[in-house]
Amino acid sequence: MEEAEIEAWHKSIGDDVSEGEPLLDVSTDKATVEVNAPASGCLRMIYAEVGAAVPVGGRIGLITDTADEPID
Repeated sequence: MEEAEIEAWHKSIGDDVSEGEPLLDVSTDKATVEVNAPASGCLRMIYAEVGAAVPVGGRIGLITDTADEPID
C-alpha cells in the first residue's frame, strides 16, 4: 500500500482530541480504516481534506498541546 484516501474527519480544526480516539477514516483499495489520534491536544490544522489521496506516512493534520500554541 502506497497511499490512502481521506474518507471522513471525525474532528474539526479547533477541536480537542484525546490520544487513541477516532480522528478520521481512510480507505485503501481493500478496506476503510479508522485512524486514531496519535496524541492528545488540539487539532490545529488539516492538511489533507476529504477526498485527498495521501502517501502512507504523509502529513494529514497537526495536533498541538494547546489551541494557542504557535504553528511553525
